[in-house]
Amino acid sequence: MSATPETTTEKLNFRRYKEGDTTFKRWQQQIFQAGYSYKCPTYVQSTPPCQGSCPSGEDIRGYLNIVRGIEKPPVGADGKPSMTWQEYAWRRLTEANPLPAVMGRVCPAPCETGCNRNQVEDHVGINSVEHYLGDWAIQNNLKFKAPEHKTGKKVAIIGGGPAGLSAAYHLTLKGHSCTIFDEHEFLGGMMRYGIPGYRTPRDTLDAEIQRILDLGVDVHLKTRIGTDVTLEQLRASYDAIFLGLGAQAGRALPLPGDPADHAAPNVVTATSFLKAFNDGRLKTVGHRVVVVGGGDTSMDVATVARRLGHIEKVNPTDFEGAIAGHMAQDVADISLRQGAEVTLTSVYMTASQPEIDHAQAEGITIMGGWMPIGVVKGADGRATALRVMQCEAKMISGRLDIKKIEGTEKELPADLIVSAIGQAVDFTGIEEFNAGKGMVAADKNYQVSGKPGVFAGGDVIRPHLLTTAVGHGAIAADGIDQFLAGQEMVRRPKIDVHAFDLMRKYVEKGIQFGEVKGATLGTDKSKEVVHNYENRSERYVIPHDQLFLGHFQYTDRNKRHITHLNKDSALGNFDERIDALTEAQVVAEAKRCMSCGQCFECDNCVVYCPQTAVYKVKKTETMTGRYVATDYDKCIGCHICADVCPTGYIQMGLGE
Repeated sequence: MSATPETTTEKLNFRRYKEGDTTFKRWQQQIFQAGYSYKCPTYVQSTPPCQGSCPSGEDIRGYLNIVRGIEKPPVGADGKPSMTWQEYAWRRLTEANPLPAVMGRVCPAPCETGCNRNQVEDHVGINSVEHYLGDWAIQNNLKFKAPEHKTGKKVAIIGGGPAGLSAAYHLTLKGHSCTIFDEHEFLGGMMRYGIPGYRTPRDTLDAEIQRILDLGVDVHLKTRIGTDVTLEQLRASYDAIFLGLGAQAGRALPLPGDPADHAAPNVVTATSFLKAFNDGRLKTVGHRVVVVGGGDTSMDVATVARRLGHIEKVNPTDFEGAIAGHMAQDVADISLRQGAEVTLTSVYMTASQPEIDHAQAEGITIMGGWMPIGVVKGADGRATALRVMQCEAKMISGRLDIKKIEGTEKELPADLIVSAIGQAVDFTGIEEFNAGKGMVAADKNYQVSGKPGVFAGGDVIRPHLLTTAVGHGAIAADGIDQFLAGQEMVRRPKIDVHAFDLMRKYVEKGIQFGEVKGATLGTDKSKEVVHNYENRSERYVIPHDQLFLGHFQYTDRNKRHITHLNKDSALGNFDERIDALTEAQVVAEAKRCMSCGQCFECDNCVVYCPQTAVYKVKKTETMTGRYVATDYDKCIGCHICADVCPTGYIQMGLGE
């Protein structure tokens, strides 16, 4: 067992242009000509790609600016900060996502994939910052602030997974009373029953769930809608309903012919396998385990199976009974545990390369480009092998195109076969919401089609990431709030994320602006508006080619240490693998953020302006997003300020 950093991304060797580029912007668009220009600087805030890629809509740039010290916590009456920067950053983060400690561990971080810093050397470790802030909040017992008012409206939430918890959180903060109904013994949904505890430590998960419940959310556990409580009862007792029941029914192997021909007691779904393990029923597996999949869930199944291993004296049917929920395995001889031979076969691999590398290091065999074609069964009806065929698979126009390679068929011996190819929704008792294909149909506000007052989110709409479900819950909460107020639902913005609000910052600082009267074009003196400032955050994600990358020096990413296991040390090891960054590392990592689309007070525009037209605003009016301004009596439109702005915040648009 060893501790090693997160995977390193290959460094790139360019600044403003890639080596070999021969096409450049037209020079006349960038430089002052003939002693005049009709274009002068205007200040444009855009959405950074990290936020544009975040399914839960976190204000990532916002809390990174707090961690790095650009945005300061509010000052109290005594002139001192009213809270630590950690708390301030955590509260900014949780405006969108109430589960940062969990998501900082398990989210595959599409925000990091989109990070413009990848064009310099390596992405900002956003997940690691989120991880630190989430853990710090738990360690320091931070609580959410309850709303000051109650609307008297009640919302029933079906399902206590990430979507349901997110909806309950946001609705409660809006003043509504929420009750969660969940069929399980504990809340958490797939965070608890679909992801092993060494990835989502149960004490961490419980702490973040309890913080939401402490707002006053009621909970009914071991309660299934349609069986224990009817929909009619919910409609009679509540003003709105949210469907967040998830997709916890596994999908069977996609095999030709009658499904009954391939059924066997030791052919199970990933959801039933992981639930049995997370419930504590499943203690060992068979000697040979074959997992069919290619995503994160299949990796979880394979690594759990490898860690569980097998015990020779255990009856082969014991683990089948444990998965079915009929019995618990005897662990008296757990010291005799031996490693299981685990093979993961996939038509098309979507899991991240680091997860693949971890699995292989632990002794798991990965066979990419193999499709199941049949189950081989013995005389007792149990599966003895999975029959597979090699194939070629690629994405074409968003659809997976698969070509079989005839003559490559072979059998993979197996004591247990696990189908990890996706999940489905169990609509038993609530069939009226099944829109076909096992999903719920909803509009962009996540109101169920043809069902006023019923909203939905998470895997019940579209199986995706946990953080996607969190985002669905937040958006649905907005829709429910408007519905309960009798308002027409507003059109959601093109870029539907939590964005920085300059006007809110002015209110927080106690600076008031009067009503705008008359024309304000071309002024830089008015106290009624913020002059020449435009917020495009709802419609524009700023790309890297709009930045001045030459400003940023190569800086190594501060990487979390991950415990890597080999085939021997993996056996029976269920300890958490990822260590959080230290405070100093988190601050250093946040400073790598390029603050795309917003000023981070580098002073380049002030220093390089030849006319001293660009200046710092008065300290009493300085705040994030409002640090510099332009004296247009002095500006000659030379474009230098825009050229040296690292973030694309200054654009030459005034006068167009």
